[in-house]
Amino acid sequence: MKASELIKQCLEREGVRYIFGLPGEENIELLEPLLSSEITFVLTRDERGASFMANVWGRLSGSPGVCLSTLGPGATNLTSGIANAYLDFAPMVALTAQKATRYLHKESHQYINTVSLFRPITKWNTRLEVPDRIPEIVRKAFKLSAIEKPGPVHVEIPENIASLSIDEAPMEPSPVTYPAPSAEAISRAVKAIGKARQPLILAGNGVIRGKATAELSRFAEKFRIPVTTTFMGMGAIPADNELFISTTGLQSRDYVLCGFDKADLVITVGYDPVEFHPEYWQGGKEIIHIHVTSADVDKNYEAIEVIGNIGDTLSILTHSLSAETDPSYFIRLKGFAEEVVQCPQEGFPVKPLRIVKELRRALGREDILISDVGAHKIWIARFYPAYAGNTAIISNGLASMGFALPAAVAAKLLFPGKKIIAAVGDGGFLMSVAELETAVRLGVAFVCLIFNDNGLGLIEWKERLRYGKDFFVKFGNPDFVTLAESFGAKGYRVSSEGELAPVLKEAFSQDVPAIIDCPVDYSENIRLSERLGKLICPA
Repeated sequence: MKASELIKQCLEREGVRYIFGLPGEENIELLEPLLSSEITFVLTRDERGASFMANVWGRLSGSPGVCLSTLGPGATNLTSGIANAYLDFAPMVALTAQKATRYLHKESHQYINTVSLFRPITKWNTRLEVPDRIPEIVRKAFKLSAIEKPGPVHVEIPENIASLSIDEAPMEPSPVTYPAPSAEAISRAVKAIGKARQPLILAGNGVIRGKATAELSRFAEKFRIPVTTTFMGMGAIPADNELFISTTGLQSRDYVLCGFDKADLVITVGYDPVEFHPEYWQGGKEIIHIHVTSADVDKNYEAIEVIGNIGDTLSILTHSLSAETDPSYFIRLKGFAEEVVQCPQEGFPVKPLRIVKELRRALGREDILISDVGAHKIWIARFYPAYAGNTAIISNGLASMGFALPAAVAAKLLFPGKKIIAAVGDGGFLMSVAELETAVRLGVAFVCLIFNDNGLGLIEWKERLRYGKDFFVKFGNPDFVTLAESFGAKGYRVSSEGELAPVLKEAFSQDVPAIIDCPVDYSENIRLSERLGKLICPA
């Protein structure tokens, strides 16, 4: 058989259902075998969109999403999505084509050294140079991508290698299990927790990746330990659990930091520093680090390390401890927060908090909100209650604008029965608007709500805080309703605050993607910063 056929068989053996990407002269040899495969090739309008789709497929499913590009500019267009997956710990396999190997020693049309380019932003990447290594390379790519900490891997396939004949068979995937923590580590953690009176749990995305949300809730509830989550850890504990305080991740003086000030022990669970750097919250506290992998070396993060399967670790601690904690301060803190962070919800353009509240009302507990990057992300991360893991998807490592629209395509393909909404700024929406055609062509129906302020609201927020003025952040927009309908989608414009709820309801009833243009009043950004800046922690 041809090497390209063997690659297809290896991908099938790995359970790949979709490949997102674009064809090119050098990768059509890889695409032709997919005509007789159960794998669906999703033609995207840009490789960047393909990489975001693969990224979110991996993050939501736990199995690597796959994207494919041709060489040169096709490969470089994948860079943002690969780097995004690298910092968000999303399992992803990127396949790129390349010139025939006889050209790789000299300057050639569209040739760049893609393996070198991707080296800093992948867990592993390689060039396929001999066809009999295909089964090993594909198996290694998927294994390394999925194991903790998950992330992107890259395989470059020269066009002449893909067309060679080969007599090999795919390797069989095998499950990876993580060991239980050592008895010594558990003993040290038990002692530290046993003497703590006001411990605080900081839960990160690793809890969700490790499917340990139930164990986290049982652990916290048994010992009455309050929980805060990172933006990427939203849903690690239900937001309506009494012990959940709020998300943490704002660099301004949010009330959650009062909890860190008061805590005598911080128990991080599935937390990675890229989610919210410890220098913002550590303050000399004793730390217990519960994760599958060892803690990064950081002067602000010297911890008792309990390394092993997160769910197993929490279960062992739940049955080993008889700690007595005092969560009263943290419970008071929640009430204090409701008084301090009072944001108006009435008026037009619509207040950002009102939009967030209406988004929450429109979605069920298991439905999925995907936030793009911009000022709206701060409001969502701060005020949107998530009740289950992977129901509030935020790109927070690389924080790429243009992420949410293609991400919603992948989410709807994976979960066709769930409501999916992409919350985007007008700037981020136009960065990926071409993928709206992809969504219409695929027949995936989701809602994309645009927080429209005719500018880059988050940067304006930062500029006004630092300089008292804004600059280089304003632009014009097309008619979003007409634009949506030109793609074959449904378009809506909100013209009063009372229209938002019924418009959302109608948008979710459509069998095509629906775009909602919602003017937003971002004057509330500065007011929120002022309220948080004046915050005085309760006694």
